[in-house]
Amino acid sequence: MKVIIVGGVAGGATAAARIRRLDEQAEIVVFERSGFISYANCGLPYYIGSTIEDEKELTLQTPQSFQDRFNIDVHVHHEVTAIHPETKTVAVKNVETGQFFKESYDKLLLSPGARPITPPFEGMDSGKVFTIRTVEDTLKIKNYIDSRRPASAVIVGGGFIGIEMAENLRDLGLDVTLVEASDQLMAPFDKDMASLIHAQVRRNSIHLMLDTMVQGFADHEDHMEVKLKNTPALHTDMVIMAIGVAPETTLAKEAGLELGIKDAIVVNDQMETSVPDIYAVGDAVQIRNFVTGQDTLISLAGPANKQGRIAADTICGLDSHYKGGQGSSVIKLFDMTAAATGINEKTANALGIEYGKVILSPMNHAGYYPGGELMTLKVLFEKDTYHLLGAQIAGYSGVDKRIDVLAAAIRAGMKAYDLSELDLAYAPPYSSAKDPVNMAGFMIENIKNGLVKQWYYEDLGPLLKSGKVTLLDTRTPAEFNAGHINGFIHIPVDELRGRLDELDTDKPVYVMCQSGLRSYIACRILSGHGLDAYNFAGGYRFYEAVRSEKELSKRSSPCGMDQ
Repeated sequence: MKVIIVGGVAGGATAAARIRRLDEQAEIVVFERSGFISYANCGLPYYIGSTIEDEKELTLQTPQSFQDRFNIDVHVHHEVTAIHPETKTVAVKNVETGQFFKESYDKLLLSPGARPITPPFEGMDSGKVFTIRTVEDTLKIKNYIDSRRPASAVIVGGGFIGIEMAENLRDLGLDVTLVEASDQLMAPFDKDMASLIHAQVRRNSIHLMLDTMVQGFADHEDHMEVKLKNTPALHTDMVIMAIGVAPETTLAKEAGLELGIKDAIVVNDQMETSVPDIYAVGDAVQIRNFVTGQDTLISLAGPANKQGRIAADTICGLDSHYKGGQGSSVIKLFDMTAAATGINEKTANALGIEYGKVILSPMNHAGYYPGGELMTLKVLFEKDTYHLLGAQIAGYSGVDKRIDVLAAAIRAGMKAYDLSELDLAYAPPYSSAKDPVNMAGFMIENIKNGLVKQWYYEDLGPLLKSGKVTLLDTRTPAEFNAGHINGFIHIPVDELRGRLDELDTDKPVYVMCQSGLRSYIACRILSGHGLDAYNFAGGYRFYEAVRSEKELSKRSSPCGMDQ
């Protein structure tokens, strides 16, 4: 059996190594257009920022190491230019010499990845405008920074790469402006949770411009002009374009393979395309969303590696199936960590899914143990079935392990209230006896059992205007005096039983505290005395974080603007 693999990195390289482990006799040939067969794609921004200092650390395998260990024939700087399914051959161009030749196959695996989206803006061809997708892109940016010593940079795009590049350039001392066309960074997060990311960006002196459209560039001798819609232009020394990627499927399209969303390659759960003996994996393929069952695109290394393994299994006759992805992801932003899995409110609303949600702000470990840090955790579940839909977390220590627990719970098909029963490791330096994930489960269990009703940030405006409810703040006097919402009655929770006569028993009571715990206790007291009580999800701390960021977004304007 002869297997040709088009493209390396995550999916292609994984498949090649797996095929060899399953079949010692197979002839395996890999063609890679770039000069690197297997590299740490996700580590590229950290090399630019000098967190990773040695360029060699980016290269996970070389053509020679693949040959020595796996007996795989790897050709870098070779581009497959055409696929001929009828003759089971591919046309290949040696990029260095320009020579063309044909190569036959029994099985063909496509792992072409995705390409950076580059709008046809004026000035895109400037030597001061960069994209980052390959090692070559990274070395180009690194060499520019080392040789030109730019003082400022504009990052266009607020996804993973854009934020990671902003952090790393800021760490190098550059004045960084992050420009995003939508009203928030990080699309996997809902806007309220993204507010915590926005605040972290601003705290670290990155100028943040949301709802801002780039229209083009003008290259001047001493600076780059970034033209913006309805906003004065920015002056900068360099521009990084990071507005997203699109499946690289030109080959597949010309070969007549079935295409789907954004021309991604359609595959079944064994990574087989519509053409016999041709398989596809990675950022170029359309997959099933594990949570919703809908077709989707997920451009992440984890799914690509799993798909590569499953394609290899299928090629070698094993019965492996890819059950879909749920977009589990995590990002470092200076000392903060943000992570998500499953779907968010935007997706649930778009699909017409009736959902509930809880928001909590627990400590990452036992409160009495020194060094505890808060995290904000949001969990979504289907209202009728209580199936877990997704989760988002922003915080510091311990965020990554909580999102992984929640991702595993979604994968296992757990009910949201079953989170309360998870037997998770506990010691004071690492967690609490009631882990944050358990606490989310307890809250959902209380909702299911009718012990608590919730209200949310978006409800506040209508409630303030209605005049038909009582708004109650149950924090301490010090907390209340440090900041509160006008229109709320203040009764500390420990005084509530003795001051119930201050409340209108004919009106529902909407309760708030700092984090949501004391207000829950207050709701139970009120319910026990016959009042209709609702607990604010997330507490005043969460409310203030979202409100402050909304206000800041309205007022902020970056340094270096043309005025």
